[in-house]
Amino acid sequence: MKPDKKMKICHIITRMVIGGAQENTLFTCLDHLKKGHEVVLLTGPSLGREGDLLERLQIEKTTSLRVIHTPFLVRELDLINDAKALSFIYKFLKQEKFDVVHTHASKAGILGRIAARWAKTPVVVHTVHGQPFHVSEKPWKNFIYKASEWFAAFFCDRIYAVAQAMIDQCVAAKIAPRNKYMVVYSGMDIDNFLNSKYDEKLAAELGIKRDKIVIGSVARLFEFKGYEYFIPAALELAKKYDNVEFLIVGDGKMYDEILAQIKATPYSERFHFAGLVSPDQVYRYISLMDILWHFSQREGLPRAVVQALASGVTAMGFNLDGTPEVIINDESGFLIEYKHRDLAANLPMIIEKSSLLIENDKLRIKFGENGRKLVAEKFAHEYMSEVLEGEYASLLELKQK
Repeated sequence: MKPDKKMKICHIITRMVIGGAQENTLFTCLDHLKKGHEVVLLTGPSLGREGDLLERLQIEKTTSLRVIHTPFLVRELDLINDAKALSFIYKFLKQEKFDVVHTHASKAGILGRIAARWAKTPVVVHTVHGQPFHVSEKPWKNFIYKASEWFAAFFCDRIYAVAQAMIDQCVAAKIAPRNKYMVVYSGMDIDNFLNSKYDEKLAAELGIKRDKIVIGSVARLFEFKGYEYFIPAALELAKKYDNVEFLIVGDGKMYDEILAQIKATPYSERFHFAGLVSPDQVYRYISLMDILWHFSQREGLPRAVVQALASGVTAMGFNLDGTPEVIINDESGFLIEYKHRDLAANLPMIIEKSSLLIENDKLRIKFGENGRKLVAEKFAHEYMSEVLEGEYASLLELKQK
């Protein structure tokens, strides 16, 4: 239903680094502000090489979004800080009396949902952007993550997920019944990608020539984001093809390790590092790519894949989580069956499918065109925000009856 009254909404997220969950949350906040709702964003510190999205976009200076920062809300398990964060969030929510609290990410999702229910917030919802538990994690950690998510699920009215795969995994893990979940695809500023053109000036700045086939990645340089496969596969293809180069968009704690790997080979000049890029500029970098690799082993909905397809760039990724919902195998790209943490088993298929795309221009273009049609309307942030706005209003109406 469409809301007939303005709502007071608080979004809670662990940190606002430059990443997909953070962009999703920010778009929702800003879209709902434009609709006249009162919106507050509560977040912990965004430190390190992954960047601060709010600072990068000057959000607190250029918009009316009210942002509350707390030093206690940290990503790592920290019982003292976690207790302080829970107390801080509870007191803030109780004082402000929100109509809706919407939590994002695992830590903020657990603490925020508990605090919101204790503060008697009428509507409490959560979005699963990516699972804290996954096949590459230690079993004892997965047990803790699943138990925590199961407990937190009792404190909310609805759980959204950015991909159907997230719901299937949660239901299989017995975190909550299926009727508590709903898919709301992660929204983004899709128009820049749909209308992107090859950026000659940027290519010159990066040292990329137009006659090269560019394989790229848009992901934080972090564990499980796929660089364990990207670098070995890239080096194999660099040996095989003289006309292939590589563009890495992102930064993170693995930068020095990755750079050292590349510099130890004779192919270092064929790798181009863009570093951290503001979300509103990513389309310029994707415009330089012919193929996007996204070999993340832990993903909700891979925004970079959606952005690449919207730009007419074909994509490859592992058949995990939400990736098969955007890469339709043999139609918009290639899915690689993931062999758990086995580089020797995964690498040959990555090389084989990449070689097909490198050698067949028509196939690359066809896949890119198919992908653009798939994502053109489905992933606009305005659509995502409208769905959530209607959800909030419906849940609030039920609570007030």
